[in-house]
Amino acid sequence: MAKPKGKVKVVWSPAFAYAIGLLVSDGNLSPDGRHIVFTSKDEELAQHFISALGIDGQHIGKKARGGEAEKRYFVVQFSDILFYRFLVSIGLMPNKSLVLHEVDVPEALFSHFVRGLFDGDGTTYSYWDTRWKSSFMYYAAFASGSPKFLRWLQRKIAHLYNVRGAIGKGNRTEHLTYAKRATKMLVSVMYQNAGILFLTRKHLKFLEAFAIVSTLSK
Repeated sequence: MAKPKGKVKVVWSPAFAYAIGLLVSDGNLSPDGRHIVFTSKDEELAQHFISALGIDGQHIGKKARGGEAEKRYFVVQFSDILFYRFLVSIGLMPNKSLVLHEVDVPEALFSHFVRGLFDGDGTTYSYWDTRWKSSFMYYAAFASGSPKFLRWLQRKIAHLYNVRGAIGKGNRTEHLTYAKRATKMLVSVMYQNAGILFLTRKHLKFLEAFAIVSTLSK
């Protein structure tokens, strides 16, 4: 019997670590042991996923979610037994949302993994705090249905970058949230390298918040 051939070259790099972060946040491993699925509402992110894994000929489809009729989500699905087995070996599994724990990512590339997580399931928000004059607040947060995973991520970011966040409960998920100073430190970690892949709209929200604060300080 012929050995399976992989579509994905399993070699750690900044782009590869970023793709693993995307898979942890918005990916899924089929129970059949061979199919990998990535779904996002951002076509740019689906393109980044394909590029990061070096599967540039892969088709991007569209699908609906939650009983909706309109196909608003972009999906990449492919079969690769070897890559699937690799993903399982580093901590991923089918139906991972509630049971994911740790993901074995090289520490030298962990910032790229974090950026992939953020582009997938992260959010940034800001507001004017009326308690103080000219006080503008901004935050970055990661969401997950697995408390163990969030606590692991919290510890790793604190250990590697000395950036500390707090975990709180949401409606169906928990959130690891970083306040103003910590967010700026985390952003400097996630976007520190040139030529990296990132989701434009989320990066712009950080830049807009920083620009407002910079204007206030003048």
